[in-house]
Amino acid sequence: MNLVLLGPPGAGKGTQAKRLEDALGIIQLSTGDMLRAEVSSGSDIGREADAIMKAGNLVPDALIVGMIGERISKDDCRSGFILDGFPRTVPQAEALDAMLTERNLRIDRVISIDVDDEAMVERITGRFTCAKCGAGYHDSFQKPKVDGVCDACGGTEFTRRADDNAETVRSRLHAYHEQTEPIIAYYAKTGVLKSIDGMAPIDDVTEQMKRAVG
Repeated sequence: MNLVLLGPPGAGKGTQAKRLEDALGIIQLSTGDMLRAEVSSGSDIGREADAIMKAGNLVPDALIVGMIGERISKDDCRSGFILDGFPRTVPQAEALDAMLTERNLRIDRVISIDVDDEAMVERITGRFTCAKCGAGYHDSFQKPKVDGVCDACGGTEFTRRADDNAETVRSRLHAYHEQTEPIIAYYAKTGVLKSIDGMAPIDDVTEQMKRAVG
């Protein structure tokens, strides 16, 4: 089973991808993690990508798709994979499909996590983590049991990501709608698209995901 997860920042793609990975026994693939691994390993792809990024340029779609092709050829992807964060544009989706076709593979299901933009702003801007152990919290949805004290390790210092502010979040959501939403129509034409309610409780979203993949 080969899956693609779509959804704006904060929709819960990473959380749900991990749950599907455990439930289905398939591998979650993050292109960001893959790029960092290639650069660290000093592979041909890694050296090329590193030079491009150091020059301040975006890594070309062809290089990303080639990297995915190399990764899915490994034994741990024999049962399938979950792509989280790629593709982001229709040309990337087309290039991905072409590469998979060459390998007699295809995307079996694309799951679009539908969420409300303003709810995403609240969800993301309220996030904070324990500086000591990294445990995650939220101003509204998941406060520490004792104010100012981490439930997990007892730490008393907390941090927030610099880009978890309303202006940046709205900018990221706008970019998603402009660049990535057209992919939804692209995959709908092929009959592999399923949309789910990402505003439901996390466990309910997981159950929707499982039903979507059959």
